[in-house]
This record gives sequence, C-alpha cells and structure tokens, in this order.
Amino acid sequence: MGYAPPGTNPLDLIALAQEAERLGYGSAWTAEAWGSDAVTVLSWLAATTTSIELGTAIMQIPARTPANTAMTAATLDLMSGGRFLLGLGTSGPQVVEGWHGQAWGKPLTRTREYVEIVRRTLRREALEFDGDQYQVPHSGEGATGLGRPLKLMMRPLRSDVPIYLAALSPRNVRLAFEIADGWLPVFFSPERARAAFEYEPREGFEIAPTAHTIVTDDPESARDFVRPIVALYVGGMGSREANFYNRLVRRYGYEAEAERIQRLYLEGKQLEAIAAVPDALIDEVALIGPPAWIRERLDALGESGVTRLLVATHDIGTLRALAEIAA
Repeated sequence: MGYAPPGTNPLDLIALAQEAERLGYGSAWTAEAWGSDAVTVLSWLAATTTSIELGTAIMQIPARTPANTAMTAATLDLMSGGRFLLGLGTSGPQVVEGWHGQAWGKPLTRTREYVEIVRRTLRREALEFDGDQYQVPHSGEGATGLGRPLKLMMRPLRSDVPIYLAALSPRNVRLAFEIADGWLPVFFSPERARAAFEYEPREGFEIAPTAHTIVTDDPESARDFVRPIVALYVGGMGSREANFYNRLVRRYGYEAEAERIQRLYLEGKQLEAIAAVPDALIDEVALIGPPAWIRERLDALGESGVTRLLVATHDIGTLRALAEIAA
C-alpha cells in the first residue's frame, strides 16, 4: 500500500501509484498538513487508476465540516467505483489553531461527534444533531432560524464507506476501536505497540500503520533518509508541552532520547537533533534493510495485529522489491 507524505509534489507520485496498482498493492493513500490537500490528489489518482483502493491518511477534521466530508466521501466513492477509504484525524494544536484558526478544544468529543454526523449523512438521514461540538441545524449565536434538517441529495454508492482514525494515545485508540473501521498509527513499533497503545487486535477491525520503507543492502546509510523525519516529529511537531509524537516515543522507552531530540530541535539545533535519533528507534518504526530483514519485520507487524501496511516510499525499486518480498 503506497502513501504520499505531505510536502511532496503530488504529480511526482502518480506514476508510483500506477506502478503500485500494477504490482498488486491494495491501496494508495494521500496526506495533508498545510500544503497540498489530500482530496484533490486522490481525485486525480481515481481518474488514473482502475482497481487500487484510495485512502486519505488523513483528512484533517478541523479543515472541513462533517457534512462536507460526507459529501466528499460519497462523491469520491461513487466516481472511483467504490474504492474510497476515509481516513480522518484531528491533527494537533499547532495545525488546528495555527492553520485552521479553531480552538483545540475537546478532540475526542469532536472526533466522536464528527464520525457520527458523517455516518448519518452517508445513510441519507435528515441531518439533525445536537452535540457538544456540533449543532446541526445551527441555532446558536447569529442563527437566522431558517436552517432546517437536510439530507444528502445524491445516493451514495456505499452508505458505509470505511472510516479510519489516526490515533496516538491509548484513549484515542480506544475511540477508534469503538467508532471506526480501522486505525492509522504512525511510528508503529510491533514490539512495543500493544503496551504503548493498550489495544488487542479485533477481527474485522483494520490496523494500518505507515512505515517509511527502503529495501537496501546498506541500511546504515538509508537510515539517514528517515532520521530527519523522525527528528521533525519527535522534536519539532508542536510545543514542549504538546507533542504527541514525543510522548509516544517516550512510551516506547526512549525517554532520554526523546527529551534530547526535542530540546535540540526547539533550540534551533536541528542537525544535532537529527543526529540524536537512535538507530534502534528507526529500526523499530521503519522498514529499512535487505529483503531478509524486511521479511522478518513484516512477520513482526503481522504478529502485532497489523492487517494493512501503508508503505511510505518515493523509490520505485523499493516498491517492486517489497511486492516480491510480500509475495
């Protein structure tokens, strides 16, 4: 399963997704941060592929109203012939407040209500919802009183488009298991994940982590392609008090390393922060090495409950090699 990280030129990855489809990969996924959006890229992919599933990992919840997300899901699913997978996440305070201009508020409550509204909309129910975070029709300050419950005008190809949630803490993971069809973790360590996230695999529920992947006989050099990504998230994504990736790495047992990476990154010493990312952490959360090592890691992921792997790579050689290994 391919994955397009934010910050890349989406056009560069269309051919990669088409090759993934030819090789038999099950799905291709797009992301968004504060650059290109996930939906436009996925629409292009839908038009240039025929069988591969198309997922968002993730669409940011604060970027769209629940009804708008349901319209987008219904439209993409219809136009792709039932291939759409809806991945959602709240993102973090840095993006929610600094980019979308919304209060961080109650992310768990917001996610629960958001998913419920999306599901009701896709079922073409007259949309009426009175929650803590969302009120539809709007009846609060500034309301005209003219709003009335509406239902989706189009008939979705599927009223039960699969919903996946990004989650980085045990509470969020429990919510995903409760209300969603799948979970999208990042920096997933198969050895430590169950203890860190406090989950047990469940039949019919998808666990679909993203893993940066390089098939190579020189893992020592290849780790340096992933090290800056880990340093950015663990060290610089959010503040010292609110960095969910840093907290995750600490739960994995890398408390001192996480503290050092963050301190250096926030002090503006990014190169030192990158150098401080330990090889052991990269080997746990990424797939970097020769085919035999990759095969062992795939087995470990399967034993941890992973049902679908999102492979983050720009390298067509890795894409082809991994298809052979997985086969």
